[in-house]
Amino acid sequence: MWLAALVYFFCHLGISAGGGGDTSEEITTSTIDFALNATSTTESVAQPYFDNATKRDYTAAVGQPAYLHCRVKNLGDRAVSWIRKRDLHILTVGVHTYSSDARFAALHTDNSDEWTLRVAPAQPRDSGSYECQVSTEPKISLSFRLTVVVSKAEILSGPELFVRAGSDINLTCIARHAPDPPSFIYWYRGSNVVNYAQRGGISVETEQRTRTSRLLIARASPRDSGNYTCAPSSSDSASVVVHVVSGERPAAMQSDSQRLSPIPLLILLSIRSQLKSFLTSIMLYILLMSQHTSTNYLKYIRFLWNNYCIRRFVTR
Repeated sequence: MWLAALVYFFCHLGISAGGGGDTSEEITTSTIDFALNATSTTESVAQPYFDNATKRDYTAAVGQPAYLHCRVKNLGDRAVSWIRKRDLHILTVGVHTYSSDARFAALHTDNSDEWTLRVAPAQPRDSGSYECQVSTEPKISLSFRLTVVVSKAEILSGPELFVRAGSDINLTCIARHAPDPPSFIYWYRGSNVVNYAQRGGISVETEQRTRTSRLLIARASPRDSGNYTCAPSSSDSASVVVHVVSGERPAAMQSDSQRLSPIPLLILLSIRSQLKSFLTSIMLYILLMSQHTSTNYLKYIRFLWNNYCIRRFVTR
């Protein structure tokens, strides 16, 4: 209001110096109205407001820090608070934390309009809505959404790989559900990082945009067999057991379906053979019983029957 008072004062001096008159009074009244409107507009612009261009949906990986960024313009002497909406718990006010969970903290740089809520390390239970609130009257607030996911690495060849000696070992690893590209992806053989200087023909190609890494070992030998692990910076690792075998394609390199498919056929053939022998013996027994009733023939039939049972027992 000081601007309006100052304009009024100068206008009053103008009236005193120039004498009375309707024209001077009209000019003075218009000047005062303009000054009041300007003051009202200035006070309205000075009210805090949110930067609506701020990102409001965030995704973080389990075990990694999560950051929610809230930008408030013309904050003045007001305070910014972060509230967890599921239980209306006040997490921070200004840069002070009001939670017994030390994973929550407010970050702010002087002369900055950004107030950041940090959750480190993030856990699945942290998923949900959060509110950035400014202590105006009435209060203003802006909602944010945090999703915490489990990021895991996957090696496309599966948990086990058989490679013929002299061919190449080609392993591809993808960091699944990673919110951000990993800063690095390491390859291990056993507990040691793959040593590129140990022998020639080893190369790694990593594409951060696609979150993919490829390990190529040319002209593999049995010494290259072992447990290989892909470990992205922000994801759970994945492993594969590589077997480098010599000679022609061994039976172990066949797929499981190829190895197991003959087994049901052998079982069926065995059952068929046993059933055929059993039915033949029954028919022979009935035939002999119907044509011969003497004791000698009956003993002969029992002898054949017992021998068949013994034969079945031995050949099972």
